[in-house]
Amino acid sequence: MSRWFHDSEPASLVSIDDRAFQYGDGLFETIAIRNGEPRLWEYHVDRLAMGCERLSIAVPDIRSLRQQLDDAVGQSDENPAYCAVKIVISSGVSARGYARKRPTDAKSYIGVFATLPVAVEHYRGGVETRVCSTRLALFSVIAGLKTLNRLEQVIARSETVAQSTFEGLTLDADERLICGTMSNVFIVSNQSIITPSLHRCGVEGVMRRHAIETLRENGTAVEIRDVDVSELYCSDEVFLTNSQFGVLPVRRCGERVWRLHPVTRQVMAKMADNGIAECAV
Repeated sequence: MSRWFHDSEPASLVSIDDRAFQYGDGLFETIAIRNGEPRLWEYHVDRLAMGCERLSIAVPDIRSLRQQLDDAVGQSDENPAYCAVKIVISSGVSARGYARKRPTDAKSYIGVFATLPVAVEHYRGGVETRVCSTRLALFSVIAGLKTLNRLEQVIARSETVAQSTFEGLTLDADERLICGTMSNVFIVSNQSIITPSLHRCGVEGVMRRHAIETLRENGTAVEIRDVDVSELYCSDEVFLTNSQFGVLPVRRCGERVWRLHPVTRQVMAKMADNGIAECAV
């Protein structure tokens, strides 16, 4: 059972007039807590600040937010060595209607959750995926952000649950590969690592950013560009990234099966050397 906090105090109620509830007017970050520390904290607050600027919400004081996170983890019953924190930023309470002052002050809530590691066999043998029927809207003004409005992902995720699949891969209306419902996707083709451009839609995950920067710092090129879904099926390897599990190879997408993942293994080794312990399998 999760516990929620506001201004470092336990919280269980949110106003029904809060715009987060009324319109999804806000942002969130789900952060892996490992050995008591929020992993990739700087990346999370960078994305949070970008989202606040895009939505015209005042950026919370980051030092205060970090203290609130530490207080929440300390007061919760979850294991600080391995759990997750969700930071919700709302534009607050306002009168009925879409309009609000711009910028508006942020209201923050922090929840602490138990989380279980992904099974070791998934890191070793890969996970099963499918291409979702749900398509992502193009040219969204909130492309790349983790807003509170995640209906496309909710609908797409229901497809994976119905099929008992680990992850669903989403396309845009032009049949371009974008990302997973909860992850970002990379393909390997002729030893080249490619990840879809997210300037039209999708979410720029912090682990995606960490993987790209880690690989480039180690001399491995990563190409960011449009990826047609046909390239997915023709690729030599596919892997996923996510803030909680790090990097996972993909074993299957529909009828397409990948049995070997040599480049993905190299990526996982580099990520393990750069703070993502789950990848050291």
